[in-house]
Amino acid sequence: MSFIVVIPARLASTRLPNKVLRELAGEPMLAHVCRAALASRAERVIVATDSTAIADAGQIAGAEVAMTRSDHSCGSDRIAEVVTTLALRDDQIVVNVQADEPLMPVVLIDQVGQALMDDPGAGMASARTPIVDAADFVNPNIVKVVSSASGRALYFSRAPIPFHRASGNQEVMGLGYRHLGIYAYRVAALKRFSAAPVSALEQHESLEQLRAFDLELGIAMVTAAQLPGPGVDTEADLIAVARLLEGPGSA
Repeated sequence: MSFIVVIPARLASTRLPNKVLRELAGEPMLAHVCRAALASRAERVIVATDSTAIADAGQIAGAEVAMTRSDHSCGSDRIAEVVTTLALRDDQIVVNVQADEPLMPVVLIDQVGQALMDDPGAGMASARTPIVDAADFVNPNIVKVVSSASGRALYFSRAPIPFHRASGNQEVMGLGYRHLGIYAYRVAALKRFSAAPVSALEQHESLEQLRAFDLELGIAMVTAAQLPGPGVDTEADLIAVARLLEGPGSA
């Protein structure tokens, strides 16, 4: 079994208009994302969008393009439309690569796709990395994940989990894992996930992935072999990522 990559992309970005088409090292941001996806083991790479400008950029970068509705509230819903339109098999694995992650490592795309191939009972897969900074462990903007011995996610939270009772969380190094927001789905699981209402846990924590627990969709977790570079949300992020792409000595 293999996997495909779908890159959901839209122009509407509040903090950075036309974000995925902004130039980075002489190319649109989307081109860098497509290049990483095309270098992975994916059998197909598809840009899912409602924008003809994004569609043109995706095709120039070598990806397929699937036009979607413009009313999707999140990337997973946009991908759900694509897998339905393309009539993909229920057991097909789809990796969601975000269009604003131009420094996404190829190896991480492959890892997440492979994690779902290796766990036939799971509906989803995602990635984690050890937390080594105590400040990160208590930061609610950094999502934590606790996994079982078999590698399945048990819970995601903005709270510091697991709680180290003996020290009152004063000794946390090596205990916590940060969740990395890259997902793989089986098509059947993605359709269920997208069609389901927002769950109570999801609403409380403001974490979409918690819906999977109410649906009893197992989430296979893999520890990232290489961390993604910073994503792009603001003009300052764009400048910082451009410098990384252009290499040492860039102004």
